[in-house]
Amino acid sequence: MLRRITALALSALLAAHAFAAEPVNLYPGVTTSEILATAPIHWVSVPMIAASLDGKPPMVVGFDIDDTVLFSSPCFYYGQMKYSPGSDNYLGMKAFWNDINNGCDKYSIPKDVARQLIKMHTARGDTIYFITGRTKGGDTESLTAIIKADFGIEKMNDVVFTASSENKLEFLKDHRLKIYYGDADSDMRAAIDAGIRPIRVMRAQNSTYKPEPKNGRYGEEVIINSTN
Repeated sequence: MLRRITALALSALLAAHAFAAEPVNLYPGVTTSEILATAPIHWVSVPMIAASLDGKPPMVVGFDIDDTVLFSSPCFYYGQMKYSPGSDNYLGMKAFWNDINNGCDKYSIPKDVARQLIKMHTARGDTIYFITGRTKGGDTESLTAIIKADFGIEKMNDVVFTASSENKLEFLKDHRLKIYYGDADSDMRAAIDAGIRPIRVMRAQNSTYKPEPKNGRYGEEVIINSTN
């Protein structure tokens, strides 16, 4: 009897050890990417966009910058802390814009999705414009040089500073763009109003630019896994 009890105790101990070492998967689990892909909107990938352009001649395309090409929240957070802690007043200050456009973006993080898109359009021979709603601030800017270096662009047009949605719309029309990539609802509206193809790049959830936009609200294509 004693041997039997000892054997049962040993068996229970081994079973408990095995359970601790190899936890049982109670649920199938889901990745963040899978969660983001569940919304009923027009999801696309970079390869899908490239395939849709097969056989088409080189064209003019445009990119918004903040939260589309660069994760620039570190610079905007720095600007707020320096010029108007606790408020958005810094966005109306020329000193802030001069500061951010002349070197702060070396601390902005290039987005992987932008790297893929720029590489694809460059290989096609497309003309690329980077169009931002930022205020230029002063006579100089280093944002053009920073984007050129970050994405390895050999020949790059100077960054276009529009400072308003109306000016951005005018540029899209005047330069006959065919595609415009952006994260904000205003980017998508500008593209739609200009009669060109709007494609949404998702804004990172930890962006300082709030509130979050409504991806897919205009029926536009939304690039999957494009928060980074």
